[in-house]
Amino acid sequence: MWEKTYNGAIGLDKDSLKVKNIVNIASEKGMQTGVIATSSITHATPASFFAHSKSRNFHEDIAAFLPNSEIDFFAGAGLQYFNKRKDSINLLEVFKNKGFIIDTLSLQNSKGDKLGYLLAPKSMPRMLDGRGDFLPKATQLGMDKLSENNKGFFLMVEGSQVDWGGHENNGEYLISELIDFDTTLGTVLDFAEKDGETLVIVTADHETGGFTLSSKEEDYNTLEATFSTHGHSATMVPVFAFGPGSENFGGIYENTEIFHKMVQLLSEEKKEIKQTNQ
Repeated sequence: MWEKTYNGAIGLDKDSLKVKNIVNIASEKGMQTGVIATSSITHATPASFFAHSKSRNFHEDIAAFLPNSEIDFFAGAGLQYFNKRKDSINLLEVFKNKGFIIDTLSLQNSKGDKLGYLLAPKSMPRMLDGRGDFLPKATQLGMDKLSENNKGFFLMVEGSQVDWGGHENNGEYLISELIDFDTTLGTVLDFAEKDGETLVIVTADHETGGFTLSSKEEDYNTLEATFSTHGHSATMVPVFAFGPGSENFGGIYENTEIFHKMVQLLSEEKKEIKQTNQ
């Protein structure tokens, strides 16, 4: 189960023992699963949904977990960790043997049971540098693909570079990434509203930069981005939810509780299906 661990761990507890993640549990229930990020797909957040590693920095080790994981759809960057490895293993061939169709050029709507998109060597470009509609388009593609499964799906979508803009104390960078994520969220909410059976949860692992909007030199008609640190802050992060079960996500609680709330809802859904079939 999801629990507190040491800084930098991927899918391990404080004793470096493997722990189950939400993808494992969703897959056990017959759901399809996916991860999308504007970082490398081996970066800390997406990696935590399919890998087990003592360090988030072991990108090649983390990459080796993905072809053998329960992930059915992924999109992001990090191609170099799969096809230009120190051990000379071409994981793109391993993907192929596992039934994946891998695209390294564009977000084409390919036909296949398992789809993967690795569209940059290390990370996707910044929005400021012309990334375009990658995140909302990949998310729509992922939802369309995974929803073909009549047992439901789990999809994690990360606007990874909001964090990087915070680390740089670059307001323009951060805000452009937030707008991209907001556009993507609109795509998700449109899907969820039409579907009527999809729970959407929006949150973050932490705040970065101590970011706020303040008046520029006491001119309250002009706002500017202000930062207090280049690292992570202790600012509480919000949790927003929409759809069936969203009422369970109000209030203040430990971040690990989000996992347990999701697991509880999955268990209740299974009970409802059994009762309906009786």
